Amino acid sequence: MRIVSLLPSTTEICFALGLGDQLVAVTHECDYPPAAQKRPQITRNVLPPDIDDGAEIDRLIRERVLRGESIYELDVELLERLEPDLILTQELCAVCAVSYEDVQAIAQRLPNPPRVVSIEPRTVEEVLDSILTVGSLTRRTVTAKAVVAALRSRIAYIGGRVDSGQAPRRVVCLEWLDPPMVGGHWVPEMVALAGGQDVLGRAGQPSFAVTWEQIRDAEPEVLVLMPCGYDLQGTIAEAERVSRTAGVLPSFLDDIPAVHDGQVYAVDGSGYFNRPGPRIVGGIEILAGILHPERFARGGPPGTVQQIRLGAAEPVR
Repeated sequence: MRIVSLLPSTTEICFALGLGDQLVAVTHECDYPPAAQKRPQITRNVLPPDIDDGAEIDRLIRERVLRGESIYELDVELLERLEPDLILTQELCAVCAVSYEDVQAIAQRLPNPPRVVSIEPRTVEEVLDSILTVGSLTRRTVTAKAVVAALRSRIAYIGGRVDSGQAPRRVVCLEWLDPPMVGGHWVPEMVALAGGQDVLGRAGQPSFAVTWEQIRDAEPEVLVLMPCGYDLQGTIAEAERVSRTAGVLPSFLDDIPAVHDGQVYAVDGSGYFNRPGPRIVGGIEILAGILHPERFARGGPPGTVQQIRLGAAEPVR
């Protein structure tokens, strides 16, 4: 089977199922596992490549979405040459990938139209189900069931070590910093599975913009920064930018309990929170380490989380 993956999450799923040799193309954002970077890239980002300002990125994306334009471009000529049997894409998020409608229309014009399947999980359970779906589409059902069973085992291990008799810590997860947006879909559920309470996010629902006043009024004890598309170092850099840019952070920042108490954490959002693939279980482990450091000596893989001081955006040593 010849597979084109238009999502970093489905690329990760394909490799987890042993389908790496059947992937004939991936997106420019497919960076995990490292072998994915050796596959032909069939998309590109049309935004200027040198922008590192979150507010400017947000403005440009909003403008294109309002005009009905994608921020991604699909290499149609390459797609035709590759002659795929299966294209994996999504129609959940307008700014996460080439639109499903565009992919479907392009695929139908090919000499041998491939099957186009939309993978769009909204919850942790649906993320696990999407692995089974890809397994079924590619005749890797047994492998997919084994992968999902292993992921469920890791989630159950966390649940067994979380103190259910203790009030969960209040958490806010920010999927964007300027303007602030809270994480949605599977993120609130990840917090709950790690033994916390997401006090702003809505499980199974899209992320949405909030004000710093709303964040303050929610009284989070823990603030997790996971801007979409940013790894750990990128998140720290963006936190530094908003901290030094006049007018971005409010004067009452220290009134937020998490900020006052030094419970602000930067994480690798791109790898472990933004992409609905196997690594979200690693994200739950990261959150468990943040919320219960006494029970989880190492929360998630190394180099994925750093406690910082928001406002100064410097590491807590």
